[in-house]
Amino acid sequence: MALIYISVGSNIDREHYVRAGVRKLAEHFGALTLSSVYESEAVGFNGDPFYNLVVGVETTLSLTECVTLLKEIEDQFGRVRGAEKFCGRTLDLDLLTYDQLVCQQPVELPRGEITENAFVLWPLAEIAAEQIHPLTQLSYATLWQNYDKPQKLWPIDFSWSD
Repeated sequence: MALIYISVGSNIDREHYVRAGVRKLAEHFGALTLSSVYESEAVGFNGDPFYNLVVGVETTLSLTECVTLLKEIEDQFGRVRGAEKFCGRTLDLDLLTYDQLVCQQPVELPRGEITENAFVLWPLAEIAAEQIHPLTQLSYATLWQNYDKPQKLWPIDFSWSD
């Protein structure tokens, strides 16, 4: 079993797509550990605010199978491939970690956004506070305590029912 963390984000019909994406993850992985849902300003472009959270799960899928599954789920919910890197998203599912694996292919792990973006690090620190980042060798709680970039985000009350 591998312990993985997945970042979930949306800024287009965000309540709908966050709920739908998390439900689809639960269908494939079973029991999920969910962070709070956070609202944040768009980073890297002018756009509507995002909802973000982090999901933790144990899986028997290989790294490649996980990456393929996340892309398939994004596609099911209207993800446009080949669009600008920084643009609106119906559903964004990013594999953040796969156990303590460090690699560049088929994806960068651990994902660089962990230490760069508050909307990834804060929810990750919430559900995996004592887990150790494979490169920095610091806990996610420590990384969050030391985070000093000027990104605005806040936890919100989120209803998981439609």
